[in-house]
Amino acid sequence: QTRLAASDADSEGRRIARSTNSLGELEAALARFDGCTLKATAKNLCFYRGAPSAPLMLIGEAPGREEDLEGKPFVGRAGQLLDKMLAAIGLAEADVHITNIVYWRPPGNRTPTPQEAIACRPFLERQIELVKPRLIVALGGAAAKEVLNVSEGIMRLRGKWRAVTIGGTTLTALATLHPAYLLRTPAAKQLAWLDLLQIRARLSGDA
Repeated sequence: QTRLAASDADSEGRRIARSTNSLGELEAALARFDGCTLKATAKNLCFYRGAPSAPLMLIGEAPGREEDLEGKPFVGRAGQLLDKMLAAIGLAEADVHITNIVYWRPPGNRTPTPQEAIACRPFLERQIELVKPRLIVALGGAAAKEVLNVSEGIMRLRGKWRAVTIGGTTLTALATLHPAYLLRTPAAKQLAWLDLLQIRARLSGDA
């Protein structure tokens, strides 16, 4: 079987993703999809965790080792920190929908390539349509570039609300720092806290 070129994987993925009407169907379609080369080296598909429909959708970069073993995004140390961050603004796992821009672990936890993100993009767009969030939060630089379709670094992007159009729907999105970065750079937690306060205000209708 030949590996699909990025453009072919995108159009094939778009056709498959479009034909799904629920998250269950989308996950089954992803499990059959061979257009992303990461699938060949990963143990498990990591689709999402949290609520199937939620006002807040968080999108990270890629699954890591623990995620690959468990088949769920954000279950390792970064995920535990993310849960604490959400709890600090009164949110539990059942209140949010958590996923990544790619659904399989890149070898050695490297950043996903643009081609890998493109291959997964139609499924992510369909996932957003099915979850119907009010707000999208991109966690870290790689996710921010993909979700917001921008090229600036995360420090310039973070903390600013933007309108993004996905599948014909315009949504409100914010980029913030990835929990893995906060584990390495605890001083940056202050910035992440400011972003969390903005998220809480938006969700409660105060902003």
